[in-house]
Amino acid sequence: MDWVGSCGRTDENGHVLSLTRLCLQSLADNMKEVWAKDYADNYLDHYSFRYIMGPFNLLPGALVEELTWLLCTRKQMSRAALHLMLVPQLRGLSLESCPGLVNSTLCAHIAARCQGLWSLDLSGAQQLPSKVLCETICCLPALRSLSLAGTPCDRCVIKTIAQCCPLLRHLDISRCHLLSPAALLPLGGGGSFLSSDSPSKSPHCTSQSSISSSCSAPRSPLPLSSLLALDIGFGEQEGDPVAAAAYLLLSLNSLERVAMEGLAQACCLIQQRQFNQTDEFTDREGVPRLLELWREWRHRQGMDSGRKMREAAACEEEEEEEEEEEEEEERTLWDGFGSDSEEEARGDGGPNPSRYQTEDRKRGRDLSDDGRLVLQLKNVMGISCDSLDSLSLACPNISSISMNVDDFENTRGESQGSLLAAGLQAWSAQLRSLSMYHPGLLLNLLPALQVAGSSLVSLTLEGVKTGPHTPLLEVIKACPRLRDLLISAEPPTTPWEAEEDQRAEQDLPRLANLCSLTLNFSYEHSQMKPVMSCMSLKRVLKCLLAGSPLLEKLSLVSLPCPLNGVLQEVLHVLDLDQYHFVDSTNSRPMPLGRVQRVHLPRTDVTMMTVRGLMQRSKRLKYVDVSYCWQISQLEWKHCERSTEVQVVWL
Repeated sequence: MDWVGSCGRTDENGHVLSLTRLCLQSLADNMKEVWAKDYADNYLDHYSFRYIMGPFNLLPGALVEELTWLLCTRKQMSRAALHLMLVPQLRGLSLESCPGLVNSTLCAHIAARCQGLWSLDLSGAQQLPSKVLCETICCLPALRSLSLAGTPCDRCVIKTIAQCCPLLRHLDISRCHLLSPAALLPLGGGGSFLSSDSPSKSPHCTSQSSISSSCSAPRSPLPLSSLLALDIGFGEQEGDPVAAAAYLLLSLNSLERVAMEGLAQACCLIQQRQFNQTDEFTDREGVPRLLELWREWRHRQGMDSGRKMREAAACEEEEEEEEEEEEEEERTLWDGFGSDSEEEARGDGGPNPSRYQTEDRKRGRDLSDDGRLVLQLKNVMGISCDSLDSLSLACPNISSISMNVDDFENTRGESQGSLLAAGLQAWSAQLRSLSMYHPGLLLNLLPALQVAGSSLVSLTLEGVKTGPHTPLLEVIKACPRLRDLLISAEPPTTPWEAEEDQRAEQDLPRLANLCSLTLNFSYEHSQMKPVMSCMSLKRVLKCLLAGSPLLEKLSLVSLPCPLNGVLQEVLHVLDLDQYHFVDSTNSRPMPLGRVQRVHLPRTDVTMMTVRGLMQRSKRLKYVDVSYCWQISQLEWKHCERSTEVQVVWL
């Protein structure tokens, strides 16, 4: 086991690699010089094959997909290798990590060879014309997941998706600046506007008439459960994003994950039934008005409630029949000992409520005409804290939120922090993931984290500012179940000295489940060393590193405090009993003993400390010490030659 591990033949968990994974690694290592060499030299730029009989046709689709992932993660993917691996049995293809290889020719190969694809990710492929995207998508009717983020996707592509991908569950069209909010309407179904000639249509749509005619118009909206459409183009008028979001919320009944501009405002519009505000938008785009969609939704909800009520009534009827049979048996048994009155036999002194009265009460509760829309959303992105009240009424099942928190007060003098804390109260016991961008002090977010932090497993805080009273330890105490913590902050503008606390090592909070930690401080590119002005951050780092023994990914970038001494102290910890952590467990793994990837750019870490990390964790695969001024080129080269760990230094 020690020999195999030293040769790099173990996985991230330290287990010996399977024979299948070893074979795939061998294929990846020899892809350029063996498998793809002949094809690249003799056929790649000379011929276009619809089907290639090669070694990868014999592999199951799952193994081809894993090999593709392996080559992409190793940065070893080439055009020739990709051509060889486009086999008919492939079900998933992700080219997000190598968008430069995606061109019109490759898309033609995908459309011809991989028509059974379930998942396709072309994110970042900016050189693909809209026409090529349409032609490719039209040949992939089995798609369940499609990611076109950052591509030239336009209205014509959306129409093709709506017509030709009836099984699609996930769609990512973020950062597609050629899309307007109105261009998303075909996803909500309805054949009346799919064939209409809207003035806002893409210029490619006319050339795609043959493609569209080959795909039957959908009779119902797509069964999307995830729609990501942040940072797309603008609408013709200011209210278009809200109107489009409201239309899709009422049309796509299976949505659970949504990222759209105007989402929370759309929920408020629907709750207050202010549908007349969108009539101009829907009439302009040739789609049904929102009032009609809302009535259909109410009718559908009533039918669902009626079906559930009938099922419940049938169950109750069966239970009552069983109870009557049991009572009849009891009466037959007691007849031999004498008869009692009916009231005494019942034992309640009066008649039981009838089944019909019970059904009436249930009907009145389930079908009450309060007009309140209840959506199935669980993951929402791109919202603001002033609309959380409306969102909580419409979406009571939310477990993940990504939002922007502005740094100002409203007209009533309420700060955004207090509004955020009050808004998150509705999901305080069920939130699992929270991401906030806040250009103000981290202190402003603490009340909200104290409200919702007890159930969080993932927390992301971006853009926050630090100062002498930044409550990092309080944040840790408020979120004891975190598995992922990311804080991207501005460095302090004034010196942040260490607090003189006699209990510096006592009652420290502990994140026993933390697996990924990122503390990223912004820096000037012309500035080699960060200003060491945040001395009390050392205590927080010691708390996080020594109190998180399950840590696997560690990223500490441009810290405004000395890091090397903290790492040395944590590496010398052989038992967590040296620290007085709150909620300590019986298992005592060593700190940093499971870390796999470490990023420490622009810190004062030394090569001796890096070697200590390598000795502590046998799972360590990657270390980034770029711009670490305490490490020389000679030390880096010597370390690179003497270890299997990839060490990056600039």
